[in-house]
Formats: sequence, structure tokens, C-alpha cells
Amino acid sequence: MNWTKKVQQTLQRELPYEDLLPSELPRYVHSYVYYFGVATLASFVLLVVSGIILAAFGPQWWHVSGVGHFFNSLHFWTVQMFFFAMVLHLWSQFFMAAWRDGRQWTWVVGVLLFLISVPTALTGFLSQQNFDSQWIAVQGKDAMNALGVGGFFNLLNFGQMYGFHIVILPLVLAILIGLHILLVRWHGVVRPIDDPPPKVVRRS
Repeated sequence: MNWTKKVQQTLQRELPYEDLLPSELPRYVHSYVYYFGVATLASFVLLVVSGIILAAFGPQWWHVSGVGHFFNSLHFWTVQMFFFAMVLHLWSQFFMAAWRDGRQWTWVVGVLLFLISVPTALTGFLSQQNFDSQWIAVQGKDAMNALGVGGFFNLLNFGQMYGFHIVILPLVLAILIGLHILLVRWHGVVRPIDDPPPKVVRRS
């Protein structure tokens, strides 16, 4: 048996289509607590779309054009929504002990997403090309030097920060989000703490 056949059989056994794209969900998923993750994902999609438009036209466009101002504001306020929803999602899952029933890697990937989102937002502020971004860069460069990463993460280098913000970090985030969603589908949505544990069904 070749390796592609083994991978195919493993995926069919561990992640069947009814788990990957379920048509029915448990009753507790209708609680508003479970909407924070969806809101985070929706915000990320809007961030990517608005970010691609901003990157396509460049800094001068979003500073001098009314339409550019609109997309720049849309991108900025979507960042606020992204972090607001993500922090609520993180805290709600923490208090629900979302790592139960073998979901520890789902939790770990979620925490990594939050940690990677912080430098992504920082490089975004540095890419605005206004007085705010210049002030943040000058004030933050000493912190980066103190951490010993100033030679690799130069806040005063616009090209480097812009490259991190529009290519490297969003790509890492997209991969982690895809992995996070895959793990949620694989292990299922975590049940409330006061719900009885589900019956274990072994897949043949």
C-alpha cells in the first residue's frame, strides 16, 4: 500500500465528512458563548479582504483618497473587533476548560493564534505611515533592542514591518486558523462543564 492510500484511509477514519461538515450540532452550541469564535473568524476574513485592497493601492492612496480612508478605517476598526471577539473567545473557553476530552492541542493552537496576532497588529500600526506609527516605532525600538531581537525586527524599517504585516504574519495566522478549525471539527465542540460527558463511540 502506498503512502497516499494510507493518508486517505487515515483521514476517512479519523475525520469523516459528517464531522468535517456536520449538518447537526449539539443544542448547547446555540449559546452566545460559542459565537465569539465565529465573530473572530469573520473579522479575520474582513481583515484579509480590506488588507489586500489597501496593499494593492499603497500608502499614498489610503492617505489622500476618500475611498482609501474608508478602507483604512474599515481595516482599523475590524482589528478592534477581531481582538475584542478573540479575547472574549479565549476567556470564555478558558473558563469552560476547553482543553477537556483530548482538546489540549486545540487550546494550544488558539493561544498561539493570540500570541501571533499581537505582533501582527503591531506591524500594522507601524505600517500606517503617519505620526502615530513613527512615534510607536521610535518608542518601541529600544524595547526590541532590549529583548535582543532588534537586529531581526527593526521597527524603524518600514519595508520590513510592511512585509511582516502583509505576507509573513497573516500567512502564519491563516495556517493556524485552518489548523484550529480542523481540530475543532476533529474533536468536536467542547461541551459545557455541567453537561454529562458524551458516550464514547469508537470508530472502526
